[in-house]
Amino acid sequence: MDFSVLLSNLTNPTLLFFVLGIVAFLVKSDLEIPPTTIKFISLYLLFAIGFRGGQELAHEHLTAQFMGELVFGMAIASAIPVYVFFLLKRKLGVQNAGAIAAAFGSVSAVTFVAASGFLEAKDLPFSGHMVAIMALMESPAIIVGMVLLMRYDKGGERPTLGSMLKHSLTNGSVLMLIGSLIIGMVADTKQAEGIKPFTTDIFKGFLAVFLLEMGMVTAARFGAFRRYGLFVSAIAVLVPLVNGCAVAWLSGFITPAPGDRFMFAILAASASYIAVPASMRLAAPKADPGLYIPMALGVAFPFNITVGMPLYLAIVQAA
Repeated sequence: MDFSVLLSNLTNPTLLFFVLGIVAFLVKSDLEIPPTTIKFISLYLLFAIGFRGGQELAHEHLTAQFMGELVFGMAIASAIPVYVFFLLKRKLGVQNAGAIAAAFGSVSAVTFVAASGFLEAKDLPFSGHMVAIMALMESPAIIVGMVLLMRYDKGGERPTLGSMLKHSLTNGSVLMLIGSLIIGMVADTKQAEGIKPFTTDIFKGFLAVFLLEMGMVTAARFGAFRRYGLFVSAIAVLVPLVNGCAVAWLSGFITPAPGDRFMFAILAASASYIAVPASMRLAAPKADPGLYIPMALGVAFPFNITVGMPLYLAIVQAA
């Protein structure tokens, strides 16, 4: 692994704002971003990445290559929660294991956004259809997690699979991402040029402010690990590490494009802390949000954007 790449990523301004957020919490600063503002920025990031992906997807054809990559992405999102569930079921219980499995099988749009900025800094392009694949990888893990809960949790009434599927697809973040993707695909190219500065020029600035907030939230929730011990922290690092490294290598059999392979790796390594928690409130009401949210946001997310990204890229470029 080229440590100059790691150093470059660690000194990325957007990442440094994430660190600033952690520092702000640790020194008990009164620094605060209004909830309405951070909600707007979240929606903006999803809109921008979705719309730009849709614009690129509009110029691509529905090829066997694209379908193969789509199947590969869905297979990843379906397989990861299965092994994570059985790895954790005995130690953490069925409901906690199901929620964690769904979180680590699903994807993080914010991590994807950060990864796109990382690739841009390296002058490595990725296909527009990766945005569509990311959007479609959100729900399979939730569905698989729900099936595992229905199969192994004998206590209490479970929501129907249909209601869970509807909930996951109508979640605000998923709907914004898919909707923006579709609008980007059907929008007239000349008309779309009018909003291009909004989706490109200010993107990194908004991302930096968002990661500042994520740093403060991460530091606030990390204390929940104290009652669970080192085991869950180790799992929250090892699962992304194994998934990212494995997919960085396996993706070479699916596509030769380094940018797409890297994106597959980061999607496999990422963990959802928005759509999955919203769904797991219904599917696993006894699961502890103070466990699976900090695992995804407090450990997996910072690991991926610091160590994970340069590591996965190194594997892709070496293969």
